[in-house]
Formats: sequence, structure tokens, C-alpha cells
Amino acid sequence: MKRSLQISVPTLVSVAITRAMMGVGAGMLLSQKIARRRRRRLGLVLLALGAASTIPIGLRVFGGR
Repeated sequence: MKRSLQISVPTLVSVAITRAMMGVGAGMLLSQKIARRRRRRLGLVLLALGAASTIPIGLRVFGGR
């Protein structure tokens, strides 16, 4: 049983940006080329913003059924 999901282009872009923010944040936390204190702050902020914005986007995408 295959379901299809239709979403608008702006919603798809916001999902992609959210995933990218989380990926960059995780990458910064694992990186060694930036000073540890700065890397940790920026990485955690990007990861948290990406994770926090996932919830309303998920509700918009899957809550409309």
C-alpha cells in the first residue's frame, strides 16, 4: 500500500533547510578546525534550531491529513 504526499515548494524548501541546519550543526560539533568553544556554541545553536523547527514543519506536513 503506497501513499503519496503532496506538499508545496515552500514547505519542501523549509524541510530541506531544517535538515541542512541540523547537519551543519552536527558537523560543527564533530569538526576539529574551529576553536572548541566557538564550535560548540555554534554547533549546538544550529542543531537546536534545526530540531526545534522540525516540529512545526512536521505538523504542517503530516497534520493536514
